[in-house]
Amino acid sequence: MEFAWLLLFVALGGLRGARGLQEVDVFPSRGGDIRDFTVAARWVYVVTGDYLYQLNHSLGLLHSLTQRGEYMASSIRFNRASEGGTSTFSVNTLAPLVERNLLFTCGALNSGYCETLNLTDITQIISGEDFELSPFVPKGISVGFVVDVNGKSYILAAAEGMNETRFGDYPKKSRIRLHNTHDGQVGKLLSAIDGRDSPEIVAHAHGVQFVDGFQIKSTIFIFSNLNYDAPKVRLLWFASKTSKTETLRSLRGATLVCCEGGKARQRLVSSSVIPGDQPVLWAGIFTDHDVTITELAVYDVSPPTEAVTYTDPDFGFKQEPWKGDVPITLRPRRVLLRHRFMTSVLAVKLNNWLIVFIGTGDGQLLKLTVDAKLQAQCLSVIWKAPDDRRVFPKMHLDPVGRKHVFVAVRDKLMRVPVSQCVQHSSLQSCWNARDPYCGWCGALTRCSFEDECPSSLWLSVPDDLSQRRMLSHSFQEDAEGKITLVVFTHLKRGGAPANFSCRFDSSVGVLGGLGYKYPECTCLLPPVIAGLRVSVTLSLGEVDVTEELNLLNCSGITGAPTPLLCSQCLAAGCGWSNGACTWTRSGALNMSICQGLQTGVDSLPEIFNITPSEMSFYGKNNAVLTGRNLGHVIGVRLQGHLDCSAKDGKRRMNITVSNLKFVNEVIHSHTDERSLQFESLAADRDPFSSTVTLRVANHTLACPTAIRYLPEPQFTDFISAPAADHLRLTIEKKSDELQMAPEDLRVKGVQGGEDYDCVITKIERSSGTDFITCVIQISSDAEITAVKIMYGSQTKVLTHFDYLKLLLLLLVVPLIVGTGVGVYCWQKRSLTARMNNLIEVLEMDIRNDIRQGFVDMQTEDSDLIENVGAIPFLDYKHFAAKIFFPEGGSLMTACLKDISQDPRKMEKQDDGCGRLAQLLREPLFLTSMVHTLEEQKSFTIQHKCTVASVLTVALHRDLGYLTEVMEQLLRAAMEQPSNGQHKMVLRRTQSIVEKVLTNWMSICLYGFLRESAGQHLYFLVSALTQQIAKGPVDSVTEKALYTLSEDWLLWQAQDFTAVKLQAVFMVGGDGQLSEPLEVEALSCDTVDQVKLKILAVFKAKFGFAYNIPLRDIRLELEQGPGVFVALEEVDRSSEVIGEVTMLNTLRHYKVPAKVTVKVLSTGCHPPLVSQSSVKDDQNFSVKYFHLIDPDVCEDQGMNPERKKLKLKEVHLTKLLSTKVAVHSYVVNLFRGIWGVGPGKAPPAIKHFFDFLDGQAARMKIADPEVLHIWKTNSLPLRFWVNILKNPQFVFDMDKSDHLDGCLSVIAQAFMDSFSLTDTKLGKHAPTNKLLYAKDIPQFKQEVKAYYNCVREQQPITTAEFKDFLLEESRKHDNEFNEPAALRELYKFIHQYFTEIEQKLEHSGAPAELKEQLKQVKNQFDGQKSCSWD
Repeated sequence: MEFAWLLLFVALGGLRGARGLQEVDVFPSRGGDIRDFTVAARWVYVVTGDYLYQLNHSLGLLHSLTQRGEYMASSIRFNRASEGGTSTFSVNTLAPLVERNLLFTCGALNSGYCETLNLTDITQIISGEDFELSPFVPKGISVGFVVDVNGKSYILAAAEGMNETRFGDYPKKSRIRLHNTHDGQVGKLLSAIDGRDSPEIVAHAHGVQFVDGFQIKSTIFIFSNLNYDAPKVRLLWFASKTSKTETLRSLRGATLVCCEGGKARQRLVSSSVIPGDQPVLWAGIFTDHDVTITELAVYDVSPPTEAVTYTDPDFGFKQEPWKGDVPITLRPRRVLLRHRFMTSVLAVKLNNWLIVFIGTGDGQLLKLTVDAKLQAQCLSVIWKAPDDRRVFPKMHLDPVGRKHVFVAVRDKLMRVPVSQCVQHSSLQSCWNARDPYCGWCGALTRCSFEDECPSSLWLSVPDDLSQRRMLSHSFQEDAEGKITLVVFTHLKRGGAPANFSCRFDSSVGVLGGLGYKYPECTCLLPPVIAGLRVSVTLSLGEVDVTEELNLLNCSGITGAPTPLLCSQCLAAGCGWSNGACTWTRSGALNMSICQGLQTGVDSLPEIFNITPSEMSFYGKNNAVLTGRNLGHVIGVRLQGHLDCSAKDGKRRMNITVSNLKFVNEVIHSHTDERSLQFESLAADRDPFSSTVTLRVANHTLACPTAIRYLPEPQFTDFISAPAADHLRLTIEKKSDELQMAPEDLRVKGVQGGEDYDCVITKIERSSGTDFITCVIQISSDAEITAVKIMYGSQTKVLTHFDYLKLLLLLLVVPLIVGTGVGVYCWQKRSLTARMNNLIEVLEMDIRNDIRQGFVDMQTEDSDLIENVGAIPFLDYKHFAAKIFFPEGGSLMTACLKDISQDPRKMEKQDDGCGRLAQLLREPLFLTSMVHTLEEQKSFTIQHKCTVASVLTVALHRDLGYLTEVMEQLLRAAMEQPSNGQHKMVLRRTQSIVEKVLTNWMSICLYGFLRESAGQHLYFLVSALTQQIAKGPVDSVTEKALYTLSEDWLLWQAQDFTAVKLQAVFMVGGDGQLSEPLEVEALSCDTVDQVKLKILAVFKAKFGFAYNIPLRDIRLELEQGPGVFVALEEVDRSSEVIGEVTMLNTLRHYKVPAKVTVKVLSTGCHPPLVSQSSVKDDQNFSVKYFHLIDPDVCEDQGMNPERKKLKLKEVHLTKLLSTKVAVHSYVVNLFRGIWGVGPGKAPPAIKHFFDFLDGQAARMKIADPEVLHIWKTNSLPLRFWVNILKNPQFVFDMDKSDHLDGCLSVIAQAFMDSFSLTDTKLGKHAPTNKLLYAKDIPQFKQEVKAYYNCVREQQPITTAEFKDFLLEESRKHDNEFNEPAALRELYKFIHQYFTEIEQKLEHSGAPAELKEQLKQVKNQFDGQKSCSWD
């Protein structure tokens, strides 16, 4: 029955077409197809046959690790090799352990092998071990994931058995084990030992395939296929006990049966747990031996609660006997979908909705919307692979934002958006999309995701998608016979509260409203209703919805009591009672009352069949739906796909088209033919291509492959040979690519002026010649004087040579050959001379490049900064706001007090905020609240950072108290049992207190930053910017010749020369010009780059910036006295290669040195032709190029300089010369940070380092490395690296992507200086590591001296440090809007109020404190009620 309902949704338009599919991020792997992938923390890990990749969440490649190399059995080592290697580590299991920053990879290498990698950087290999954790054959199937057993982390490995007898006389059986995750556990890393035993669950027979597994709370779930005897799907439960043995002995089992009312599906293809609380729901795709027939079903897989002794018939603990109880049978709660060839499933919860993403065997990603009653609602295609490849069985939701799904197809990983809300341009289309992800944002006036609509009304689809209109209405009749019109809105209201009101306009005037309360409005109707037109306008905040109603008289809807009449009655707003249409007296109505009117049984629509089963969604098809109770079906929308490919060559055109029955005609771009069969053209010129398109209804579809046309065939000679009763001809033809077949040719022999048919028997090829053999039924002694060869519309005639011609040919040929040999020898000598000349020029170019690089390194100086003017420090509150809220947004703005803000709109301190501020001063409450929030699974890292920052703002006036609470929370975090790895403490920002520590450091070190290190940082940034500008910079990609990052190196740079310009500015309104400024530019600079250099010289000379934006500035070149010509980025003279335009440069305009350039403002002097900046074009990087040539074919004869060979390795010296130029600024900055000097370390650093020393003593940690790492994680990693990489947090400046790349190299060197390990670098090491490799040892010594100096410094007393904090609070008092921060914090308290209350109860909090919390809640709830009223 569920399937019938799904087909009904298809018929009612629930299935939307595949057109308008969204763009996706793609990662194309190499080294074979994707074997597995997983998502952990902020990264994606992908394993192929030859490589393991680490990607960011946008699928950008971070690290790759080859899986090929040499296995050293004697030392159990796997030495990777970038090329070659006789062994391949075939990974079958990826198991990330985020808490310990580890990634376990296991698979086949000689036998079983596992590696432990750094989760942050997979190229850091921690260990490698011989362990059979997963199958030791390359294509073995296994399930492996990390589980928690009594507070300890293990890898649960369910490995498929092997058929070969690698060890012993019997093949391996499938088994389940628990493996260690660190050396501190019994048996050390990856061991399965528990005490003296090695517990495991073993399958009693072969043919077991594990499909999926996961853990929910204390229960572990394993799903498998049993392929022996009667195939079946098994579910195993394990309870997390005190040990490995007890956990595995807790085995319980069930058999999953799919599905009701049809053929049994005995094989599980893919599965996904459905997020949520009890019961545990799970979705699985089932099939049988015919893998194209699949069903998606939902089960309740909650483990049994009764305590009974259980023995499984298929799996046993170690080698227990083959016996067992009958497992319980689980049947589906609902079959959601029957569809062809489903291969993967992913279930996601969104409010009350279940969103199911489904991959298919032909490369489609489907999205199925399911309501709270597990009724399938809307099915849509959101993405389709271009080559119809099968979707990988696993899919993952992107945890960052939860708006993308990771999908693997063959050798590519895709990041597909879950919805494309922005494509809906109106409220109506947004609502009609029936997409729970999308809603109408009142503030943005567009369709958006809910989190994109902060602090505003967000209108989405209702929980009941059966409603087809945003407004519906009904009538109600009271006891006095008065009729009331009731209007319901089916817009679900979310986001910020909004006022709700209604207005009723009718053909007889405005109707009086009886009242309105979301979601309904009522008004009293006049006595005469029939034919009355009413316009209803509902206002929700700033959104208005208007509906025109044509009212009917309910008593006038009469007829036989049929379902159709009942539906018409209810659609008119009337009621149905006793087989007749009447005025309703109460409540909303339901269409379900119309069921069973004819047959007396359930009359839900059922569809048995759709003929044909394949249709075109481009229209012009007839479909027949066969079923019963289809009276309400009003339309059909189906989807499919159609593509085509043209086969090259052959005179008879073969167009291979899927779903050809829907094609009306084939359109060929070089002919007027418009039929499914057409003749190809004659190629009277060089080879060329032609496109083919298909006409389907009113749509034109392009074929992906063009038709190639080749020159005509060349027939050279024929020979006749007599046979018994016929004559055989052999025709010679030059070999070509036409692939002519016998049916493409007709041959006739000419004898005595008459033509005789020659039947072709074969076509052979040999030594560049085709031999066509044919037979003429004629006397064998007949003499054939000519042959006619017909193909297409052409006829070629060959005649025989006579002996005289042959003799003449024999005389002429030697002469021609001799001449040809002479010409060849001459051309060979000439060609050799030209090649030698080209090689000599090439060598000279490379020699010059190397010499210039050497000169740069030897002559480069660090005197870059001439005059940077005043350092543009940001004031404290804007600096702090960027640290607290790095992503900006409305919350950052709300938490600042700014002069530009309207005082009336600023948050006011009310009683609720006052009580909450007072409550936060209670340490027990504050620590309990923090611990409670972090225990919630729905509380994300983003939420943690937000709470930490608003907490910092709220307590900014009392930094002393904030410091006490922070230290209390840090102690608790360090002493947690899960922090057994002490070196990992404070490494990442994964808790509220870690973000508070970042904010606290920023507050306390702002003065030190402005007085000391900030100046060095600004000089470094200025020096880098100037050094980059000294050489060519590609305007499109921002790559430069002078850089610190190999990724940003412009190694394709062409030759350039320096050009000095005289820049003059318009002053006054009468056209007067300023004194000229000398500006150094390059011949390869674009017009915009010249503008930037002019403005930089202006600022350096006068100490302030030119006050006109770059896009409003025009340049004019002086070509004569008083004659100026405009310089533009692109104009009619711009060079075009293919479809890509080159940006104009000074070389393009032939600008000489010392020429005058006038700087104008377009506001005062508008250009003759309006031209916006080409960089405003969203396809700028595709349409334009600058110094890096586009990847298109061109005639390089016009541009000989582009022929020069450019080698990236030659230009790597530019990295070193750039390093030399800025090295003094780097050293000054580093020593400014870790140099103590006479002023000693800042108080905050001394205090916090002493706190860490004291904590280590309390915890009895004697390892000095632990303390060093704690200090490094808390200060350099948490504060200084953030400042180094983001100078825009400190200064009023913009940071380019190129500058970010250079600063990342410096930041890496900075952090390497704090490392305790010595890394040996080879020739294949990354350049950013090699660049500062010789400087790092010296920096490390200085860092150790810095830490020792701080430790030996006179301790700062508690009173002195409190005075310091008090002074910091006082200096920046009244700069933050504490009420806004308190209100934001209360949102989280309100969301988890019950949990916080329970935590206080368990903590033994006094009753007064709990009462204070309730008073805060009552105060805020009262404010909401008042503002609503």
